[in-house]
Amino acid sequence: MRMYEVGRPAIREAMQNLQRMGLIEIKHGERPRVAEPSIGRMVDQMGESMRHLLTHSPADLEHLKEARATFEREMARIAARKHAPTDIARLTRIIDDQESVSADSARFLEYDGQFHREIASISGNPIFSSLSQALFGWLAAFHIDLVRVPGMEKLTIEEHRGIVAAVGARDPERAGKAMADHLTRANALYHRNAR
Repeated sequence: MRMYEVGRPAIREAMQNLQRMGLIEIKHGERPRVAEPSIGRMVDQMGESMRHLLTHSPADLEHLKEARATFEREMARIAARKHAPTDIARLTRIIDDQESVSADSARFLEYDGQFHREIASISGNPIFSSLSQALFGWLAAFHIDLVRVPGMEKLTIEEHRGIVAAVGARDPERAGKAMADHLTRANALYHRNAR
């Protein structure tokens, strides 16, 4: 306050902005502290920019879909190379759970996101897991019709099972193609429904 010759409200506002940026942590009754960097915090910060872009720019939505398709195809290929038997069992359980809630749109979508995040987590790279969650979340939050088409649950489940079969067979090319086909089919249907 002395150095910049400003009052408490200006300092408080500056500190709140630093907190929103994820640079400091403020706890009631304690001094502000420099925040420990984390992938989750970084993704949250990117989320604010993505929210703005996706709300106002159809072209950026197309770019996001293209980025997601490329990313997810590579995640499936990596999963085919790196998975353990427990990963395949976990993916199969997620699909079974997703199938059991086919009539509940919100829960079906939750399991859909969980399936795609789990594919990314097999890489062992926490950045990939965070990016997967963010990409799916951005699409779901701002364009739910791009990650969920009612009436296509059975086909989605079949495609998920095909992806897992290719991953389980340790066939990276087949796994990548199965994921790409899944997302391409989904995007085509979404465009048709949007029209």
